[in-house]
Amino acid sequence: MGMVRESQFHVLAVDDSHLDRKMIERLLQKSSCQVTTVDTGSKALEFLGLRESNDPNALETHQEVEINLIITDYCMPGMTGYDLLKKVKESAAFRSIPVVIMSSENVPARISRCLEEGAEEFFLKPVKLADVTKLKPHMMKTKLKKEGEKPSEEENATLKPEESLVVEMILPLNQELELEQKEPMLSSNKRKAMEEVISADRSRPKYNDITTSA
Repeated sequence: MGMVRESQFHVLAVDDSHLDRKMIERLLQKSSCQVTTVDTGSKALEFLGLRESNDPNALETHQEVEINLIITDYCMPGMTGYDLLKKVKESAAFRSIPVVIMSSENVPARISRCLEEGAEEFFLKPVKLADVTKLKPHMMKTKLKKEGEKPSEEENATLKPEESLVVEMILPLNQELELEQKEPMLSSNKRKAMEEVISADRSRPKYNDITTSA
């Protein structure tokens, strides 16, 4: 599998504060991410194609869009960031998407509750560039997991054309090496046979250049 480029990451940012939305959008864009911003949790669900209904049997209509991470404010009117987190984690289609919570209030119980519900990180506002850097491993995991599902088992079991070519080249090479190893032995045996013939010829009596056969 090739390397994942950062520009392929798509982040959904949710915050009811216009200023905070613009700030997180700018930070994510500095990290070469594509960013979609909404101002409520309900709009985030609508963008994903999830229904806000509490009916577990309600049908979901998923958007044909790939989201690698959701970052949401905790305190928002209507649906809180915690409620949005729960909705995402309850969805079979989107539960694998990493969710990060932001808040201007440092409340340990709130932080623990979000992390227990499945949040990857909990950032205190104002969010810094160093915080955004922590998001990359989470986004990378979702991207690699999705790309890892593409090749089938049959494709993995089949040799690539270049691999087949390498095997074909190795076989003649091995045969050539075997011949080279045998050649010295053949030459040695041939030389030994000739020496025996010469030795036998010398041992035979000669009369006027006539060789007497035994």
